[in-house]
Amino acid sequence: MSALRRKFGEDYQVVNTNRGTSYTAPVKKKRQRFVEKNGRCNVQHGNLGGETSRYISDLFTTLVDLKWRWNLLIFILTYTIAWLVMASMWWIIAYIRGDLNHGHDQSYTPCVANVYNFPSAFLFFIETEATIGYGYRYITEKCPEGIILFLFQSLLGSIVDAFLIGCMFIKMSQPKKRAETLMFSQDAVISQRDGKLCLMFRVGNLRNSHMVSAQIRCKLIKSRQTPEGEFLPLDQCELDVGFGTGADQLFLVSPLTICHEINPKSPFFDLSQRSLTNEQFEIVVILEGIVETTGMTCQARTSYTEDEVLWGHRFLPVMSLEEGFFRVDYSQFHNTFEVPTPLYSVKEYEEKTSLPSPGGHAHAGGGARAAGPGLLGGLHRHHRGAGGEAAQQAAADELREGGPPAQGAEDGPAARRQGLQHGRPAAQAPARGLRPRPRRRRGAAAAPGPQAQLRAPDPVHRGPAEAQSGGACPGPRPSSR
Repeated sequence: MSALRRKFGEDYQVVNTNRGTSYTAPVKKKRQRFVEKNGRCNVQHGNLGGETSRYISDLFTTLVDLKWRWNLLIFILTYTIAWLVMASMWWIIAYIRGDLNHGHDQSYTPCVANVYNFPSAFLFFIETEATIGYGYRYITEKCPEGIILFLFQSLLGSIVDAFLIGCMFIKMSQPKKRAETLMFSQDAVISQRDGKLCLMFRVGNLRNSHMVSAQIRCKLIKSRQTPEGEFLPLDQCELDVGFGTGADQLFLVSPLTICHEINPKSPFFDLSQRSLTNEQFEIVVILEGIVETTGMTCQARTSYTEDEVLWGHRFLPVMSLEEGFFRVDYSQFHNTFEVPTPLYSVKEYEEKTSLPSPGGHAHAGGGARAAGPGLLGGLHRHHRGAGGEAAQQAAADELREGGPPAQGAEDGPAARRQGLQHGRPAAQAPARGLRPRPRRRRGAAAAPGPQAQLRAPDPVHRGPAEAQSGGACPGPRPSSR
């Protein structure tokens, strides 16, 4: 299927030209970015006024930062003007001394031999400046002003060469081109990793040479308003990509997936799939490292807007094991696939898990967080009434009233049947291991209740003889009074 792509300013439209079919894709509005996908910052400085003189004070950096076409133009113009000026000075010396009138007089000794017009003076300067060597034209010893001009020309030529050639060398050896071989995934994804909701993107290195001390950083660019009413149009917030664990230090020999965990400290704590479509933000990614071959610091940048963040996706694997080496398939570098992912935010999940259960029992020990791995564990888990302060208080009240404390569901079917015989369902039994002793009168014998029939008392309440025989707990000991 062939397609004709037409550009209309900042918007584009794809038109299908197949016969018998007609389809027009919706017009895509261009998103105003702070940092372009290629890393160029979309910022222009204006109304500098008198501050433009600062660029002249740092002339070398100004020339290096210029585009190549301006550098080449300045390079050619500087050398051309310098050559013409110095050739004119040699011609002026020959004109003042009258050497031009004795150009072919063999008995006359000029300042520069065989210089009798401007072209010959220009050729003499080029032979001197380029150290080609003297042949037909040379300086004589009877011209002190020519010797002084020769020294000045040598010093000026060395300065111009050092400045312009050094500028061109620095510009050619800049590590910006090294950043062209550092890749970022076209989109970022939000899915679960290790049971936690994470924002992820992929980076890769196309060259075999390594990036020494590679480090990744992420900035969230988003407008916000402070409680005092101040509006911050481009507020920058740091995204944690493993600062505490060292995950931000990369060994970039193969594509890596950078992960930002969405937790209460993350600015995406309340981000859900529905709110993602209404948000406006930009994630700026900065990858820095030292080029192994040159030792210079290289920086690669890119950004992801809210429409480039895919909810419920994961990157396709690109590594495969071949015979004796690992192979990276960069054709799958940008591809993703859908995975089951909760549609709500981490904040909504924590609010749901912190609410009490319908039975009135609170979630003990942090609720679902202790029972399952993070957000995924809470999707398919039913909370059990494990008991708490309310269950303990209910068991103590029943024991004070003389009721038999039946065992919970953990004690098995026999315990549940025993609890039903005494007129109370087993689901209301107190938690296992909570057996407060009932109060009794002083001197009265303790009758063995259903609790003693179900299980033997704890060994800490037995005497030496009962501990050996395993009998029931005897009556109260006689008072010492």
